Amino acid sequence: MSLSRRRFLQGTGAGVAGTALIGGLAAAGAQADTVATPEVPQAYPFHGPRQSGVDTPGQRFATFAAFDVTAADRAGLTAMFKALTDRARFLTAGGTPPDLGVGAPPSDSAVLGPTVPADGLTVTVSVGASLFDSRYGLRKPDGLTAMPTFPDDVLETAWCHGDLMLQICANNIDTVHHALRDLTRHTRDGMQPRYRLDGFGSPPRPAGTPRNLLGFKDGISQPGADVAWRGDGSSFQVVRFIRMQVEFWDRVSISEQERMFGRRRDSGAPLDGSVETDIPDYGKDPDGKVIPLDSHIRLANPRTPNTARILRRPFNYDRGFQPNGTIDAGLLFCCYQQDIAKQFEAVQNRLNGEPLTDYVTPFGGGYFYVLPGVRDNADHYASALLS
Repeated sequence: MSLSRRRFLQGTGAGVAGTALIGGLAAAGAQADTVATPEVPQAYPFHGPRQSGVDTPGQRFATFAAFDVTAADRAGLTAMFKALTDRARFLTAGGTPPDLGVGAPPSDSAVLGPTVPADGLTVTVSVGASLFDSRYGLRKPDGLTAMPTFPDDVLETAWCHGDLMLQICANNIDTVHHALRDLTRHTRDGMQPRYRLDGFGSPPRPAGTPRNLLGFKDGISQPGADVAWRGDGSSFQVVRFIRMQVEFWDRVSISEQERMFGRRRDSGAPLDGSVETDIPDYGKDPDGKVIPLDSHIRLANPRTPNTARILRRPFNYDRGFQPNGTIDAGLLFCCYQQDIAKQFEAVQNRLNGEPLTDYVTPFGGGYFYVLPGVRDNADHYASALLS
């Protein structure tokens, strides 16, 4: 008989409801060693029809920072996007900051030393539905809405939505910090912080797909990037902050954990397979005797014709302790798709009420429109929206 979650939470003082993890609870895509190699920093292209950071190989660290845009008018908004572009262009390429003289504040924080390394940095800029109100006269992309509250969500207003989202990823956490600090310094007149959550990617342990903070290999099944991109180089981004009840989870039997996921904890193999890359054969198990019908992998991807898929790019997070003394850790979930309703929401609606809802609680996030890429030095973020 499984442990009573109500009894456990009464003992810890945590009175929160659970909800579904989405699309296989993919842990971060980062596959790098624990120690970075700063001597050979990796750079991703800044210019192009699409932004980097969507289908780029996962870096080790990230921050997701949402902002409220405060620009006074359309001209101020344009100036803000141009400043954001100029700084992201420099930071992702790396280089030596200019010397402004001894009488002026330094042009750079020097967190990364006198020369800024690229260090695998990507800055991905997206905008929320709220930016398309009456302030700037922008035409909202079809399909962009505010994120709704799903049946198992316990959303906190301060952690939801936003006019603009910065997804900053890099090989090292100080590079992420440096980039966020620089970008906010140069755009303070046009946007103000709303919320921020830092994430990290777990290395493979011992090999293969990385694990999430529930101990399971995560993100084994991932589609091609074509499911994310729209014809104009844009995409739709879904961000979900999902708190895991890790201490409660640690008191659940391994057999029950595996049946909720539909996979073996040690190898990552589906319950009807032997290695993580084996494809579950639901046709041979129509009644769910091996892989339960309500297991996470079976609900998230039933492997039927035309099943909706999403491109996942999530990270783990750990924020210390909650006020009641329980560990505040979980999943910083991010995914990309061409159509939120047909892809993310189709998957999420299948997961509503799954057994894992007792152990996970989405508390924030939002829906965002990923701007097309910056074509060249004469172009800037949101140029198509502002033209």
